[in-house]
Amino acid sequence: MIEVYAFATPNSVKVTIALEELDLAYRLHGINIRQGEQGTTAFTTLNPNQKVPVLVDHDARDEKLVLTESAAILVYLAEKTGRLLPATGAERARVFEQLFFHASALSPAFGQSGFFQRFASEKLPLAIERFDKEAKRVLHVLDTLLAHRDFVAGDHFTIADIAHFGWLWRRSFPGLTLDDTPYIARWYERIAARPGVQRGIARVETLAAPN
Repeated sequence: MIEVYAFATPNSVKVTIALEELDLAYRLHGINIRQGEQGTTAFTTLNPNQKVPVLVDHDARDEKLVLTESAAILVYLAEKTGRLLPATGAERARVFEQLFFHASALSPAFGQSGFFQRFASEKLPLAIERFDKEAKRVLHVLDTLLAHRDFVAGDHFTIADIAHFGWLWRRSFPGLTLDDTPYIARWYERIAARPGVQRGIARVETLAAPN
C-alpha cells in the first residue's frame, strides 16, 4: 500500500496524477497547510522540512520507504512501474533535463512571484517585479520548446510533463495566463484532457473542499 500526505498544491497534484496515470492504488491523507498541519509533530516526523507531498511506500523492496520532494517521488514511481520514464539514453536525459529545469527555474519563479504578490508582510516592488519577470521568462522558454515538441521531453508523455503541469494548473497564484504562450496552451489542453490527470486533480481538490 502507498500512502500520500498532500494538499491541493502544485507539488501535491503531481503525485496524485502520477499515481492515477500509473494505475497504482494509494491512500490519500490531507495535510491542511492553511491551518498549519504541516508543522505538527506527527507530520514533521515524516518530513522534517514540513512540506507536502510525502509518499510512504509500505511495499518497497527492502523496508518501508518515506520519500519527500515531488520530483524524487515522480522518478521513484516511474522506476517502480517502468513507465513514464525512458530506461536509457538521450530520451531519459531529456526527461531529467526538464525535471531539473522545473525544480530550478519554473517552480521557484512561480512560487516566489505568487508569494511576494499575495503574502509578503509588506509590498516590495523590486521583489514583485523581479519574480514576475522571471516567471514570465521561464514560461516563454517552455513555450519555445513546445513549439517543436508534442510533450516537454519529446514525443511521449512522461513525468516531466506531470512536473510542469502541476504549477501550470496553479498559474493563477503568480497571476499568469497562457494568452501569450500558444504552444503551452495547446500542450496544457492535451494534458488536462487525460483521464488520469483529471482523476489526480479531483483527488487533491477534495482536500481543500469545505467540511
